[in-house]
Amino acid sequence: MGWNCCAVRKLAVLDLFSGIGGFSLGLGRTGGFSTVAFCEIDPFARRVLAKHWPDIPVYDDVRTTTAERLLADNIGSIDVVCGGFPCQDISVAGRGAGIRGERSGLWFEMSRIIAETRPKFVIAENVAALRSKGLDEVLGSLSEIGYDAEWHCIPASAVGAPHRRDRIWIIAYPAIYGRERIVREDCIVKALYDDALETLDAWNGSSSPFSNWSKLLAQPPTCRMADGVSSTVDIRPRLHAYGNAVVPQIPEIIGRALLRTLHTQELK
Repeated sequence: MGWNCCAVRKLAVLDLFSGIGGFSLGLGRTGGFSTVAFCEIDPFARRVLAKHWPDIPVYDDVRTTTAERLLADNIGSIDVVCGGFPCQDISVAGRGAGIRGERSGLWFEMSRIIAETRPKFVIAENVAALRSKGLDEVLGSLSEIGYDAEWHCIPASAVGAPHRRDRIWIIAYPAIYGRERIVREDCIVKALYDDALETLDAWNGSSSPFSNWSKLLAQPPTCRMADGVSSTVDIRPRLHAYGNAVVPQIPEIIGRALLRTLHTQELK
């Protein structure tokens, strides 16, 4: 029997580095998550969030977002903290400052918020280069506040996109749960990755046409005229927002797996 999302309250999500809402869109599609607050510094992205989630508060700076402030604004307990923290100092296209850089170093603000709110789950995303440019510090900071983690790289092509966009996805949970209670058979994100490929293969009825990622573009191409947008229109804010967004299908798959995990625990 599947997990009945209507039988219990939805998991409350604090969506950090929200962009245009890819995390919340994907998690919301599962029926088991409800975003209670966003945090996004970019004005254009905040307007997008306000349009699609008009009743959800949007904070403008992760550095000033605290558990105390959330409580003062009548935002109760947080079940999930998610966010794709800045990649500019980690990406191979960046300046190479690493996880301690001015932008990517905002991870430690996310870690602080996790420590303050103590969610059941953390979902974090960044470029694949994080594996050699700061993953050890990300995992170390999670361990210091009592969280274990699993991680794996999942490209957008694994869920049907015609480009690679390889990203690392990190799932963390309080260490007191114990790995054996959360992870079944294999690392949870690796299982999600395999599920994504199986789903895509089912859609196509055979092997995935996007399985050979080496032949795909790293990022999606955008042509103004071909996309029906006049070249006289300044679409830079939109392109910037698209570039920063996560592919919502992956948070959706992760969300469904977490709901199954919670349901399994409730049956024990």
